[in-house]
Amino acid sequence: MKSDKRWTAWWDMFKYWFRRRSLQSRLIASYIFIILGPSSLVSFYSYEVINNMYIRDAEDKNVSLLEMEVQHIDTQIEAMVRAMQVAYDDFEVRNYLVNTAEPGAKDLVDFNNNSFRSLTRIQYYNPNVEHLRLFSSSNITEIWPIFFRETRVAGEPWYQRAKELKGMESWSFLYNDPDLVKRFKGQTPAPTPKVSLLREMSIPANHHVGMVQVDMLLEKFSPRTYAPAQDSESQMLLVDDETQIFTREQNSFLKVNPEMEQAIQDRLARYKATGDWDIHYKENGNSFLLLHKPLERINADLLNIVSMDGVLKEISYMRNVLIGANIGFITLVTVIAYILNAFILKNLRLLTEQMKKVRRGESYSGITIRGGGEVGELAHHFSKLMNTINTLVAKAVHKEALTKEAELRTLHNQIDAHFLYNTLENIKMLAEIENQRKISDALTSLGGMMRYNFKWSGEYVKLRDEIRHIENYIEVMNIRFDEPVDLQLDIPNDLLDMEMLKMSLQPVIENAVKHAWTGEETGARHISIKVQELPQSDVRIVVTDNGRGVDEASLLDLNQELEKSGSTDKVPGNIASKSPNHYGIGLRNVQERIRLYYGKKYGLKVFSEQGQFTKVVIVMPKVLLTGRVGTDDKTIDRG
Repeated sequence: MKSDKRWTAWWDMFKYWFRRRSLQSRLIASYIFIILGPSSLVSFYSYEVINNMYIRDAEDKNVSLLEMEVQHIDTQIEAMVRAMQVAYDDFEVRNYLVNTAEPGAKDLVDFNNNSFRSLTRIQYYNPNVEHLRLFSSSNITEIWPIFFRETRVAGEPWYQRAKELKGMESWSFLYNDPDLVKRFKGQTPAPTPKVSLLREMSIPANHHVGMVQVDMLLEKFSPRTYAPAQDSESQMLLVDDETQIFTREQNSFLKVNPEMEQAIQDRLARYKATGDWDIHYKENGNSFLLLHKPLERINADLLNIVSMDGVLKEISYMRNVLIGANIGFITLVTVIAYILNAFILKNLRLLTEQMKKVRRGESYSGITIRGGGEVGELAHHFSKLMNTINTLVAKAVHKEALTKEAELRTLHNQIDAHFLYNTLENIKMLAEIENQRKISDALTSLGGMMRYNFKWSGEYVKLRDEIRHIENYIEVMNIRFDEPVDLQLDIPNDLLDMEMLKMSLQPVIENAVKHAWTGEETGARHISIKVQELPQSDVRIVVTDNGRGVDEASLLDLNQELEKSGSTDKVPGNIASKSPNHYGIGLRNVQERIRLYYGKKYGLKVFSEQGQFTKVVIVMPKVLLTGRVGTDDKTIDRG
């Protein structure tokens, strides 16, 4: 909730700041916003396309290299299998391995000239084969470098695993190629990682007699795995079934990123369990692709690690190019828009400067703007407006002079009014001394009327003040009637404080008192004032008398005149005569004042039935003197 309010406050501040900018600034900002949106979307889409294209190209390129390496490995596997099969199927080789007696010199010479030479040719025709070795469980005569006694390697784990397979192919990866005859005793041989193909030989079945071994160095088995680094962007490696990793030592990613080896082993374990492989890998802020191909025949995996640093640099470069192009494009558009707007809004600035001069009080001498359009039309109307203002100013000066004169007259009248008030007070005191209570009360009412009429401090008064004035008026007027007028009030207390136009009810009451009765009536005379609250914060005031009423034609004419706000002076009330000299300031003036101050939806209307009654209905807004309509907090415009 607090966050929403904070954003609302910031948004309001931005709107306020934006509205205070010049029209040219807002237009340029709008152009930039309109262009920036599509441009940003296009750039973002282009960046995504380029990003995906670069990554896909890097992936496709290295997948292709990986597949080529797999094909090379398959070729080497076939070469090793063929070499192993030739040695395994040679009948004389088998007999030599199972021979438990020491062969004679002639037999050794014949074996060397035939079978042994044939085995050496295998390596000649397959130069990538590093060793072809046959191990015998018997105590045979060893012929280096092919025939050896089994006791030399019987303790090796890889030899035991191959023996347990009972004639099935066994593939083993080793980090070193040890010298079986130990010619370099005391020296540490250089690391020569190799892959070995072994097959146990049983003659007859289930009777172990020896083992055939074909070795190939990994740098020949998988050249890209152990070849010197051609670039720093990729590295291939072999992983055997024991998750031993075989790869080059120089410029190795595994040395720079120690956690990568464990990550590769974990992914291989997950791949063997679920078949899923995630090619993306990040470590220390660096991104890599881990491309994978299983080598199912030898129970190993070939991986290609691709560094994405170079690709990401190219992507970053393209991103910067796009951003620079956007900035340049928006700058160019901004400059062009500024120049064009300056040319287009030139006339508007001239008009603005002329308006500022007028506001400072300088005389308006006219403005000439070439061309049409909205600015030309605005200048034309401004000229007309200034001419009208000049005319009104002249009238206002004249009116001010008249006002000053009226103020002097008002001051004089106030002096006269004070004299009258004092005189009435003296007469009232004399009446009370003579015990003439009726005369004293009449003078009190007359004094109240005079104060109400003379004290004109504003157009608005409380309803209770207007009612009090009417009560005084009725009391004074009842002195002259044999049958007094009875004033009946039906006004809720909470409406007595509402404001209304001063002297808006008195003319209606005066009309009724003067014209409702002819003096020939025998019944009591009643005037009632009823105030009702309406929806939409309006109030209806109903003034009803039981006088002679108005005929239908006169009533229709009266309401038509009131609807037109009194275009003539004929404003009949409860009347018999239609003379235009009668009651010209009466109902029509009330109608005009109400509509002037409250609007045309308000005003009065007359209802009558001849010989029965006349009713004047006045509708006006319920406005408290605080300026509030009803009980709401919104204000109304009395203009």
